[in-house]
Amino acid sequence: MGMAVDIRNQMAKRAAEEIQTGMVVNLGIGIPSLVPNHLPTETMVMFHAENGITGMGPSPSMGEEDENLCNAGGFPVTLNKGGSYCDSAISFGMIRRGRVDITILGSLQVSKNGDLANWIVPGKKVPGMGGAMELAQKAKKVIVVMNHCDKQGKPKIVKSCTLPLTSAACVDIIITDLAVFTVNEEGLLLTELFAPYSLENVVNKTGCKFKIRETVRMIPY
Repeated sequence: MGMAVDIRNQMAKRAAEEIQTGMVVNLGIGIPSLVPNHLPTETMVMFHAENGITGMGPSPSMGEEDENLCNAGGFPVTLNKGGSYCDSAISFGMIRRGRVDITILGSLQVSKNGDLANWIVPGKKVPGMGGAMELAQKAKKVIVVMNHCDKQGKPKIVKSCTLPLTSAACVDIIITDLAVFTVNEEGLLLTELFAPYSLENVVNKTGCKFKIRETVRMIPY
């Protein structure tokens, strides 16, 4: 397993720490879809997918996939006991009524005050970012899981978003491949670092200023 795969799972595992028994949790495509694989077995939670599943389980073993059962990103999933299916309209009805406790999603940019930009790069087609507007507005807690920089090496955490916003001031936690931030009225607070990265690494790769918690947790490999 390469470093890139490891860090994706590390990020998903950190996101899973925010989940408590009894919650309804929506998972976006990409890294968020790995979260169920990192949940302690004693945590009883309903994973919600925009395509109409409430009660998703972890990824199936190789050869055990059901071709008719997938998450919003089209990847095979399992269904936990008590899980259910509905159409997308009801699925979005759940979101719009505020029934989702946490949404874990990817982003193209996040600003220092928690603005979310994850639906379009003008002039380019970005597939699979739909639905985030409702989730960003209505989920009780919004967790962004994304790379710290884009493929060109530009910071994705910025002073103000240059891409069109999905929703303003909605993000609560940012988990990147380098660090973890919480967002409040005063801006960003760095709370955790992924080994082997240093504060200096994060400062150099972040497009805005941020505060640092007195005791920063180091998350090992």
